[in-house]
Parts: sequence; structure tokens; C-alpha cells
Amino acid sequence: MPESVTMDKIVSLCKRRGFIFQSSEIYGGLASCWDYGPVGVELKRNVKNAWWRSIVESRGDVVGLDCSIMMHPMVWKASGHLEGFSDPLVECKACHMRWRADQLEKAACPSCEGEITEPRNFNLMFKTFMGPIEEDAAVVFLRPETAQGIFVNFENVVTTSRKRLPLGIAQMGKTFRNEITPGNFTFRTREFEQMELEFFVKPGTDEEWYQYWAKERLDWYVGLGIREENLRLRDHEKDELAHYAKACVDIEYLFPIGWSELEGIANRTDFDLSQHSKWSGKDLSYLDPQTSERYVPYVIEPSAGADRSVLAFLVDAYREEEVEGATRVVLKLHPSLAPVKVAVLPLSRNEKLTPLARDVYERLRCSFVTEYDDTQSIGRRYRRQDEIGTPLCVTIDFESLEDNQVTIRDRDTLAQIRLPIAELEGTLSAKLSGEGFGTDSLWAGARA
Repeated sequence: MPESVTMDKIVSLCKRRGFIFQSSEIYGGLASCWDYGPVGVELKRNVKNAWWRSIVESRGDVVGLDCSIMMHPMVWKASGHLEGFSDPLVECKACHMRWRADQLEKAACPSCEGEITEPRNFNLMFKTFMGPIEEDAAVVFLRPETAQGIFVNFENVVTTSRKRLPLGIAQMGKTFRNEITPGNFTFRTREFEQMELEFFVKPGTDEEWYQYWAKERLDWYVGLGIREENLRLRDHEKDELAHYAKACVDIEYLFPIGWSELEGIANRTDFDLSQHSKWSGKDLSYLDPQTSERYVPYVIEPSAGADRSVLAFLVDAYREEEVEGATRVVLKLHPSLAPVKVAVLPLSRNEKLTPLARDVYERLRCSFVTEYDDTQSIGRRYRRQDEIGTPLCVTIDFESLEDNQVTIRDRDTLAQIRLPIAELEGTLSAKLSGEGFGTDSLWAGARA
């Protein structure tokens, strides 16, 4: 990771340009809770759409699901979350700060060096009450993962989709974990969004599928622009595997805080379906319609966080470059992830330029996420678009009134070309889809 990229710079950029704001900021904020601004919500939506296209829409062996956040309490009993979903909590006897025991480098409070208590288990699930009376019978939990909704719907999906195994069921959605020590911006929060796939396979084929999905998921990040040297696979040691897992590998990214988990791929064996069969009394085995063989499927689970993925894409795209003696901050986001695809910038706010500039904007916004900006100097407007990652800027100047042509500026190379407005939409579409970047005849003669 280049030294110029720090978490403080990412946080500052996100606030300054409307990616991410502190939640409830006017009241002093709420710890580890964040709001996505006008630009950030587009980036996050693009990341989720890219995941959905890759996992569901481009495949014939995966279907989607959208489950309720609140589920029957017995779901969490069967899954083991009520008993085992906890972290070791310690408290400083002096300042009363609380910490995860397994994250302390020494047996003293990191804040004041005070003596700490013995560890005790702290369940991470948020508890609430369903109904008008707060009684134990009405206790429900906010889901700590989206996976269990998939498992309890396994039979429903197999029956209604009429698909054979191997079959994947994908889901995106909010999850909640009452983390003891959240932090590092959006890297670890108590409310976050997961992108999970449960891929059901015949026992005996699970190891092959496990390797397949580890490579497939790593390639997804690389394909969307994250540099390979900032990614690695780390296999879990036996003593860190979840009790249900046969194997697990993390895709790690070199964040400014160091190498940290970006996504996990786990071989969950038949634990989940077996547990829910046991506790519900419902047979969740699978009958192969061709071989008449019945078995409880194994599950391969690639599980990613949408928020953590957004953070990784932001960090990896961040650059500081020297241009004409000044520092240019630019987000070199993949075009498919960029919040704004095209910016229309009249050379100045002039009554003669505005009608044509507005006409060009209206044409383009039907095809691309397009922004119109005529405030401040053209140089400042270019810099703003660079900082939010806009791949292409279209400038309308006074010559445009005479020759009906405009200038396109490329974010990454700063190359500029001039072409007729009639050819604008087709050229922008080709550029944004990656066709001929820097190689086609039109851009070969571009001026920087």
C-alpha cells in the first residue's frame, strides 16, 4: 500500500466529497455508525450490483433470496448463535473501558495501563422484543448474519426453483453485531451489509468447489481494479476454524491498518442443514431426481461485507499525483463502480453556453449517471470530479457554439479529444465499457 494512503485521508475525502458521513453528526455522532452520502450511496450500490451480476445474474446455478431481518428465536438456538456467538470481554478496573481479550497484546488496559478483569463471554447478538409487552416469550434478535435465512429456506428454494444441485442461494442484506471494539472507519461496525452465497453441493465434491470459489472470489476483486499485490489468500489454522468448518480461507487486503480480512470462504460441511433438521423436525436432505440418491448437502460459503468492500475499493483507487506543480487527488475507480460516469462542464457559467451544455446533459443522463456542474473555475471542477472518481468529463466551450463539438477529458491519463456531439454518446459508451482505452485511433492522438 503506498505511503500516501492513510485512513485519515480516506475519512477526510469521504466527508469532503459526500461518500460517507458520521451518523447523527449534529448530535455528536453515534460510535461506529455511518451514513452513505449522495456519492457514497451510488458507489455502494454499484459494488452490490457488481456482486449480484457476478454471483447470480451471470450464472445458471445460483438464485437469489431476501429474508427477514428478524427470525424465529429457535433459528439461533439451532445454529449455535445463542450459545457460542460471543467474544471474550475484559474490563479495566480503573477507567472501565472494555476490550476484546484476544486483541490485547498485554494483560493491561491499552488506555491507562490499569488492571483488567478476567475474560467473560459476551454475546454479540442484538436483542429486542416483538409485541407490546417486554417478556421473555417475545424476545427476538436482529440477525448477525444472512446465512441462516438461506438455510431455513433451502427446501422452499429447491422446490420452487426446480433446480438440481449443485445450487447456490445468494442474499444481500443488513446484519447486526454488538462488537466490543468496533473502529477503523467502516472496517468494523455494529451495523453492516453482507453479500453472502451458500453453495449447496454433494458431499465428496465439496473440496473441489471450495477451491473453485476461493479463486472465483479473488478474481472478482482483481477484475474490478484492485491491484493483485494488495490481495492475498490466508488459510485458517485448525485452532482458529469455526466448529462447523472443514476449511476456511480469507481473502485479505492491505488496508492502511495492515493486512485484514476482506472476505471469507468457508466449507461449512452439512452442519447447518443437519442442525435445522434436528431442531425443527423437518427433513432438509436432498433427493437427486436422476439418481434417487438422498443426502444432506455440504455448503461452501463465500461471505463478503459490502461496506468493507467499498472501503477497499476506495483505498485502492486513491492516488496523489503531481500535475503542473500541484498535487492532484484522484480516485481511479473501475468505470462500473464509479458513482458518476460522466460530468458535463460548461467552460463557464455563461448565458450563451448554458443552453447547449444543458442540452448535452439531458441527452447523456438518459444513458449514464451524469452530473452537471458550472460552479467555480473549470480547473476546480475537474479536480472535484477526479476526487469522486468520475472517469470522463465533457466540456462545452465557446467553439462548441460554432462547430457543434465538445471536448472529452480522461480521468486517468488526462488525455483530451474533441469530437462532434452526434458521436458523443457512442464514444462515451465505448470508453466506459473498456473498449480501446488508450489504443483506438481516436484517442491515440489525444492531447494531455
